[in-house]
Amino acid sequence: MNTFFIYTLGCKVNSYDSADIESRMVSAGFSRAPLPAGADVIIVNSCTVTAESDRKTRQTVSRAKRENPGACVVLCGCLPQYSPEKAALVADADIVTGNRLNAEIPGMIKAYLGKKEKTVQIEKHERNELFTTSDVSRIEGRTRGFLKIQDGCDRYCTYCAIPYARGFSRSVSDEAFDRELELFSSSGCKEIVLVGVNLSFYGKEYGKNLADAVERAAKTPGIVRVRLGSLEPELIDAPMLERLAKVPEFCPHFHISLQSGSDAVLKRMNRHYTSGEFAAVASEIRRLFPDAALTTDVICGFPGETEDEFLKTLDFVGKMRFEKTHIFPYSKREGTPAAKMDGQLTAAVKSERCRRLKEVCDRTRAEYVASRIGMTYEVLFETPKGGMQTGYTKNYIPVTAAYSRDLTGESRLVRIKEFDGERARASVLSDF
Repeated sequence: MNTFFIYTLGCKVNSYDSADIESRMVSAGFSRAPLPAGADVIIVNSCTVTAESDRKTRQTVSRAKRENPGACVVLCGCLPQYSPEKAALVADADIVTGNRLNAEIPGMIKAYLGKKEKTVQIEKHERNELFTTSDVSRIEGRTRGFLKIQDGCDRYCTYCAIPYARGFSRSVSDEAFDRELELFSSSGCKEIVLVGVNLSFYGKEYGKNLADAVERAAKTPGIVRVRLGSLEPELIDAPMLERLAKVPEFCPHFHISLQSGSDAVLKRMNRHYTSGEFAAVASEIRRLFPDAALTTDVICGFPGETEDEFLKTLDFVGKMRFEKTHIFPYSKREGTPAAKMDGQLTAAVKSERCRRLKEVCDRTRAEYVASRIGMTYEVLFETPKGGMQTGYTKNYIPVTAAYSRDLTGESRLVRIKEFDGERARASVLSDF
């Protein structure tokens, strides 16, 4: 029996897709290899969100072929979908295909193993394309599971390649959603994280929104927590938040993409909100969820970003007091409008601005956790690490605590004692 190993690069949506590919491979008669060494087939599920993502993908493909010269190496995912011509030129890939044809990968591999002829097979996403449901039949050993309920994006931010790589926005049907919720529950998952490429667009074609998804997930027996992935601020409104506040299982952690605190930069990015509108959404969240954690993404060095515009971002991020901020230097993506804009900044300028922003964000993160010292939280423990138990509070504070046995999959009340810069250290008080 031929064995396979999957490298997954990029976001949680890609992780979900890799689980689907893995299930389809097993159904087709292949067996999982615990390590890439010695595997007959190595699949690289790629990311193309930045130029660095592309570099890591090419590096992974080359390493896979170098260390396993006799293996069939498959390059799939977002990079081939976005840049089919460039992906086809990756010499060490025996099969090149995009994310639209994930379900066809086992068949492509069987055909290759028979003929040993390089295969390049990529189909473009279409406007009326349906959401592709997973073939996964079992989730192994997870306390927290990521469930994709939306794919694609219609926004076309000027810097972003993802709409081209993932296609148009589409949502899971209620029937498929229920099947997956039951799968996660029966597999022992206690927390469900709902994810998507542009998650805020979930249900738009069905007249639904994320409150419908959270309410549906929360009704599933065995699911004790429901968390949301990355959100867009302009699609969060008070009625939806009020519904979420009534769901006891909902985790008050909102990852809302900011990208810039300068309205002029937001306009050039083709973002559909102002900094003031973002702040108003954050204020409403904190009114309804007093202990909520707000996390975000920020791009430094967008084309034409002046020092004054960057200072507006520094000031805005400091005032927003984010619990955590993911900081990225602007990465030019060929084919996007921003790649042709005047005022492209040097790597040195982008790096310096990232450093300055990180100083502010490290401070707000430490202040957020420090303000919770002495407070009591429920923690759902996930995995032991370094002799300690690790898990998260509902508002996504990472916690580590000593305990006499493995607490994986169990909830405990803890008291926050200190913050080491990465995790809050806590003492376990009792069963929850």
